[in-house]
Amino acid sequence: MGYLFLALAIAGEVLATTFLKLTSGEKAVWWAYPIVVTGYVFAFVMLSQTLSRGVPLGIAYAIWAGVGVVLVAIISWLAFGELLTWQQLLGMALVVGGVVLLELGGRHE
Repeated sequence: MGYLFLALAIAGEVLATTFLKLTSGEKAVWWAYPIVVTGYVFAFVMLSQTLSRGVPLGIAYAIWAGVGVVLVAIISWLAFGELLTWQQLLGMALVVGGVVLLELGGRHE
């Protein structure tokens, strides 16, 4: 059940971070601010629920941050036309690999 809350935390953080893009620059829109605030509050509440269900902090945070970074980079590429270079793609692969290794290492303790 802890990992379900973690998935919800990731979704909230990715949503908030994506809409954060709409709060800056010349084309900033007011309605994005409540989405950003709600998304981040939701993400932290869900992360707290994750930890209360026994998922270790180091593992939860690594998965939350790593998956969030990769998803936001992909969404930024798709939705906002931001570039993804081969170096960034390699970095994303390394992040995913690091998260997998943390998860696998944590299960053997």
